[in-house]
Amino acid sequence: MAGFTTALALTLTGIGTATSVIGQVKAGRAARRAGEAERQAAESQAELIDYNAAVADLQGQDAIERGAEEEARFRQRIRGTIGAQRAAFASSNIDVGFGSAVDVQADAAFLGELDALTIRTNAAREAWGYRVESADLRRRADIARREGVMLEAAGRERQTQANLGAVGTLVGTGASLLEQRYGFRRSGGEG
Repeated sequence: MAGFTTALALTLTGIGTATSVIGQVKAGRAARRAGEAERQAAESQAELIDYNAAVADLQGQDAIERGAEEEARFRQRIRGTIGAQRAAFASSNIDVGFGSAVDVQADAAFLGELDALTIRTNAAREAWGYRVESADLRRRADIARREGVMLEAAGRERQTQANLGAVGTLVGTGASLLEQRYGFRRSGGEG
């Protein structure tokens, strides 16, 4: 009967050990898969951020182009305004190339040029804002990718640790079973 009890105890210990080892290995695989999924999620996020950066680049280019068009239209209006001034002076029998008439036209041209340059500057500032946003987004995408790589590596490390834990469980239980079966004792300091 004692042999049966010992055999039953050894069998139950073996089953418990096998269950523990299988659980550790499965947990390690799950950790690795979770790390891979986290990396893929980070890559997807980085791709979306890259897309938004590309959109910001396009918006910046669009701001410059819109500014140039608006500046050109404004300059055309100023030329029209100066032409209307010249026509009004001429219709009043005022010499358009002399005195106050020239001053009025020069003032209109000067103020018009200032406004045109303000339009250009505002467009450049808007474009600069989009370029800053684009650069920030690209850095965020890079960080997301690096984080994903680190999460994947952490998952592989957790799998390695789980596998080593399973090996440790097998070795420890094996040693315990051998000690129980064959009665090995440690000789600590006994002579």
